[in-house]
Amino acid sequence: MNIKNSQKEVDDWIKEHGVRYFNELTNMAQLTEEVGEVARIIARRYGEQSEKESDKDKDLGEELADVMFVVLCLANQTGIDLQDAFDKKMDKKTKRDHDRHHNNEKLK
Repeated sequence: MNIKNSQKEVDDWIKEHGVRYFNELTNMAQLTEEVGEVARIIARRYGEQSEKESDKDKDLGEELADVMFVVLCLANQTGIDLQDAFDKKMDKKTKRDHDRHHNNEKLK
């Protein structure tokens, strides 16, 4: 996935279909709501909670895509080049965490 292209695709969609971006606080609330939906599916499908019949048709991929959409909106409206930020984060994590995880007894 090219994040820069995804940011542009979301921006184009907002301009064509969305009228304008919701403000940052509204998008933060939406992000929290979407992450909650992901958490509900994971807790019930993979965790110890029993899954309600009404939750069995929920699509985890769709909910994760909702999270991504709102994250891309927030990046766009705050001027963040998410591709650049992600690339820097991956470089930092690679340098910092490579040996740390290989030497973690809990992961063996």
